[in-house]
Amino acid sequence: MKRNAMELCVGLLLLFSLAGVGHSCVDPESAYRFTGIVCRLTYPAAVVLNEKTTEVIQAAFKHAKYPNIQGEKSMLFMGKLNYGLHNLEIHNLTIGKSEFELQENKGIGITISNVSVVFKGTIIYEYGSYLFSVGQSLDFEVESQIDLIINSKLYCGKGRVAADTSNCYLTFHKLQLLLQGDREPGWLKKVFTNFITITVKLVVKGQICKEINKVANILADFIQDTAEQFVSDGNISMNVGITSSPAITSNYVESYHKGLVTYNNTTSVIKDSVFKPDQISENRSLYFWLSDDALEPLITAAYHDGRFVINISGTELTDMFQTQLSTDRPNLVNKWLFSEEPLLRSWCASVPRFWTTPQGSSVRVVAAVELSSAKQDSPALYFETEVEVYVRASYAEKKVILKATPVNISISNFTTSEDVSERLSAYLQEAVEKIGIPKVIPYLEATMTALMDKQNLNLFDIINPEVIPYNGYVLVQMDFGFPQHLLVEFLRKTLV
Repeated sequence: MKRNAMELCVGLLLLFSLAGVGHSCVDPESAYRFTGIVCRLTYPAAVVLNEKTTEVIQAAFKHAKYPNIQGEKSMLFMGKLNYGLHNLEIHNLTIGKSEFELQENKGIGITISNVSVVFKGTIIYEYGSYLFSVGQSLDFEVESQIDLIINSKLYCGKGRVAADTSNCYLTFHKLQLLLQGDREPGWLKKVFTNFITITVKLVVKGQICKEINKVANILADFIQDTAEQFVSDGNISMNVGITSSPAITSNYVESYHKGLVTYNNTTSVIKDSVFKPDQISENRSLYFWLSDDALEPLITAAYHDGRFVINISGTELTDMFQTQLSTDRPNLVNKWLFSEEPLLRSWCASVPRFWTTPQGSSVRVVAAVELSSAKQDSPALYFETEVEVYVRASYAEKKVILKATPVNISISNFTTSEDVSERLSAYLQEAVEKIGIPKVIPYLEATMTALMDKQNLNLFDIINPEVIPYNGYVLVQMDFGFPQHLLVEFLRKTLV
C-alpha cells in the first residue's frame, strides 16, 4: 500500500498521535494498562497527508548546510592539484513524486523519485610543482537528478515519538559539473569533472540524509509541543507522552499515551486502563480513544481551578425566567426577580463525578445557587441541587454541541428569610430542570468552543466527527482535511 509523503508523513503522524513529554516506554501490551489516550491514524488519513509532502522535502534540501569540500590529487605532468568547493547552495529544486508503504512492525518505507536540483558555488584550485604553480577561482554548478529511498522508523525516545531516518539511500541518475556554465569544457575542466563529482556525491548524500533525519525530528518536536499546548490551559495541563513505541500495521499507525492531568503540582494516575485494541476500527481516517481515567481528572482540575461558576443578571436573567413552568412562581422568587439589580450566581459545591456508559457520559454534581440583589444585605435565597445528567457530545460547524438528559434532580440546604415550603421546593426542582440545565448547557458549549478555538481547532477541516460513548471510555472518530496552517507555521518558525 503506497502513499505520498515524507517528513510530512512522519511528522503529521505524530501530530495526530498527540505525542508529548513523558518518561520511559514499555512493550505495547504492558503499556495498555497505563494508557489514557490512544490515537489510530488509518490509510485514508495518509491519503490526506500526501497533498503537501513536497514542501517539507524542499525544506530539507534547502535547509541543509553543505560544508566546504577540500581535496587534493596527484596528476601526471601537472603535479599536485589542490581544490576546494565553497558556498554550496540549492537552486531550481523540483520534486517528481513520493511514495511510501506502511511496513508492519517495522516502520515507513519511503521512495522519492525524480528530485531535480542544481547546486551552485565557487571552486578554488591550485596545481603545479616546486617549479611552477597555477591557481584560479571559478563559479561552478552541479546539475543532478536524484532518487531517495528512506526506511524510517518511529520509536520511543525519552517518552516521545521520535523518527529515525538514518537508513537513507540516494541514487544519482545525473550529476554534471559545469565550470562557469561551460557545457563543452576543455581538458582541464574535464579533469575536474571526473573526480570532483565523486566527492560531491558523497557530500550531498551525507548532508541530505542527515538533514532529512534532522527535519523529521524537528517537525516531530514541533508537532508534539503543539499537541501538548493544545491539551493545556492555564494551570491545567495533560501529559500525553507515549507509554510505548507506536504500533504500525499495513493499514494504520497507532500510538498509546498517558493522559495524565497535572494541576498545582498534583498529577493523576492510571493503573488499570480498560483499553483493548479491538475497541477501535479502521473505517474512518482518525480515531481518538479517551478513557474516563483521563477525562475525570480534567473535570476535577477544572473544578479546583474555579471554572464552574456562572453569574447571570440583567435582561439575560429576566428572559431566562420567561420560561413557562407548571408550578407557579413563589412570591419570594417574584420579589427577588423584580428587585433592583437581581443576580443569580451558581457554582459547583463539590467535585463533579464523571463516568461513561453507552447511554452517554454521566455527570453528577452538587450545584449551589444564590439569588441576591444590589439592595439586599443577604441573599434572598440559597439552595443546593444535586443533578445527574446523561451528556452526549458532538462537534459540527466548528462548535461543540452538548445534549443533556436529566436523570435525577433533588433540592436541599435552603437558606432564606422566608419559610421553606413544599411549593418552593417543587418550583425550584422544575426550574432547575427546565431553566437551569438548558441555560448551563449553552454556557458550557460556548466556553468549550472558545477554548477549542483558542487552541486553533477551528483551523482544522474536521469532517463528520462522531463521539461515541462506551463503558469507561469515549471513542472520537472522524475524517479530516489537511491542516495547512500547521505546516505553514512550522516552516515559518523552524526552517526560514
